[in-house]
Amino acid sequence: MSQNPAVIAGTRIGHVHLKVADLDRALGFYCGVLGFELMQRMGSGAAFISAGGYHHHIGLNTWESKGGSPPPPGTTGLFHTAILYPTRPALADALHRVLTAGITLDGASDHGVSEALYLRDPDQNGVELYWDKPREQWPFTPDGKLAMFTKRLDLEALLKEREV
Repeated sequence: MSQNPAVIAGTRIGHVHLKVADLDRALGFYCGVLGFELMQRMGSGAAFISAGGYHHHIGLNTWESKGGSPPPPGTTGLFHTAILYPTRPALADALHRVLTAGITLDGASDHGVSEALYLRDPDQNGVELYWDKPREQWPFTPDGKLAMFTKRLDLEALLKEREV
């Protein structure tokens, strides 16, 4: 293992850029279902989408993938893109949008520190929709170490949190 200093506090992932087969289909999912805002489109080759007016949180492009197929199982690549919602009611709204669009969930978990929904976009890229619980609710061992877990998330209870 390298002896380089740790990455500086405050560093974060700025955006993800996904290769897609069909730009309109991808925009239908990310903007139409999840509700991201289209910030800029570059013809049929690329689009940049955002939550809240940022220049882009997700880039979508067909530069090397137009009409392509997902990578086969057993290959390396992106496991999933994780989209962090600010509150549990916001995650509940995302769940409602996904279910209303007829999209099947791959899973739904309570990890102690967060609650997460797992699904696939139209190009079979993994997508995690989640919210972080307040730190004071995180599980810790008696000696103070983080003790994350994976338990089934109650989707009916989550949907009841939705702000209408």
